Amino acid sequence: MFDLQSASVVVTGGSKGIGRGIASVFAKAGANVAIAARSAAELDAAVADLDALGGGKVLGIQTDVTDPASCANLAAGVSEAFGGIDVVCANAGIFPEAPLATMTPAQLAEVLDINVKGNVYTVQACLDGLIASGRGRVILTSSITGPITGFPGWSHYGASKAAQLGFMRTAAIELAPHGITVNAVLPGNIFTEGLADMGEDYIAGMTRAIPAGALGKPEDIGHLAAFLATVEAGYITGQAIAVDGGQVLPESPDAVRP
Repeated sequence: MFDLQSASVVVTGGSKGIGRGIASVFAKAGANVAIAARSAAELDAAVADLDALGGGKVLGIQTDVTDPASCANLAAGVSEAFGGIDVVCANAGIFPEAPLATMTPAQLAEVLDINVKGNVYTVQACLDGLIASGRGRVILTSSITGPITGFPGWSHYGASKAAQLGFMRTAAIELAPHGITVNAVLPGNIFTEGLADMGEDYIAGMTRAIPAGALGKPEDIGHLAAFLATVEAGYITGQAIAVDGGQVLPESPDAVRP
């Protein structure tokens, strides 16, 4: 059961953070994994680390998900290297802080371009490969912020993450006749480089708000993505699943007991 040996997997934003955690889970499961990111240096370092895990083949392809031509190049490179595309983890995303009162059109556009359009362009570019697979899987990295919760300074980010779910639901309907499923993982507070930059006070406060008593790990998102990529998960589509240690459950901070 749950065999991912030799599956061809694309992970955008795969050089660090949640994307790298997703890639590592697939690599350990024996899949052939292509990670995409904008930085060539970060890609090289990530590929070396993933290769060391001893799983399937690992490939890094420099990609800008806001550019349809770059996404098409990614899809072509993966298909040539691995013989097709079975799984697309559309994970690339950014979360810069910008209060609504001072947010600029450029700040809004950047978040929507990467977090929303980047998902659409990635899936479009890989669609022929996913159809040819006969069991294609699309897993979007959304967030609890936007679809479920909100946080000051991230209205543009929350809007982008909610938009991903609108895309997911219609894409799931359109692609179902091809045997393709489309689902989303909604991470809570996952300890990544970006979260570390928020500072110790932020991290401590968020940890106190999580019933599980700890921040998540990037691999926690990878484990769900890997399950959704299996043949056995083929009857699950159009679903948004939170991986947050119960963070969205308490109705107030007082409900979380030490």
